[in-house]
Amino acid sequence: MEQILFYTIAGIALVSAGYFVFAKNPLYAILSLIITFFSIAGLYILLNAQFLGVIQVIVYAGAIMVLFLYILMMLNLNKEDESKKQHLNKFTGIIASGILFVGILGAYKGLSGKEVAGNVDFGVGLTKNLGQLLFNEYVLPFEFASVLILAGIVGAVLIGKRDL
Repeated sequence: MEQILFYTIAGIALVSAGYFVFAKNPLYAILSLIITFFSIAGLYILLNAQFLGVIQVIVYAGAIMVLFLYILMMLNLNKEDESKKQHLNKFTGIIASGILFVGILGAYKGLSGKEVAGNVDFGVGLTKNLGQLLFNEYVLPFEFASVLILAGIVGAVLIGKRDL
């Protein structure tokens, strides 16, 4: 049952990602990308990485896609304003796709086909285990990152502040 659910969600992710690439309307493309992000979050949850699934929904499906929709509304794209796509862009896309295909094929050929030896810990993606690891072994880098983020926020406020 879990495998059927996995393949169903993966299929939804692939179809919506394909629609994103080939959609003519930018609004429909962004909405299909939101479906793709939710599908990827579902795959993370099925793979026992609940934290990554929640972060996927909050950061990508929430914040980033709201930003994309806001930008799309601000641009107010019309068909009259959209210039004809040049053949150079299509050619560049075909070349980039070919390079990606060759890279994926090389990675597939590099697989040995052997299964991973050893015991697999299925509790690795749980939030409890991640929190224990983060606040026990990696507490110093975590605190350095928080001080760096605080310095960035203070710097942004000072740069953006108007002199009155």
